[in-house]
Amino acid sequence: MQDMINRIVEMDQKAQEITTEAQTARMQAEADVKARRSAIREELLSRARARLKINEETERELAEQGWQKVKTRHEEIASRLDADYRKNGEGWVSEIVNRVLGV
Repeated sequence: MQDMINRIVEMDQKAQEITTEAQTARMQAEADVKARRSAIREELLSRARARLKINEETERELAEQGWQKVKTRHEEIASRLDADYRKNGEGWVSEIVNRVLGV
């Protein structure tokens, strides 16, 4: 009888040890998962920031190229208008004065 009680007590102690080990393992696993999740998050954020920086530089270059095209076109138009004015300016002024005066 005493032997049976001792075996039951031993089994209970063993069960408590197994339960404690399982809880410790679970807590360690949760901590590992949390650390891994944090590391993955930081890695993804770092990669996203790097990608944003590259995209920002690319967009800035494209915008500058677009601006240069527009600027060149406006300069060409301004040159043509200046040339037209040098060629026809006196005639235009005379025409405007004549129309205003009703001549």
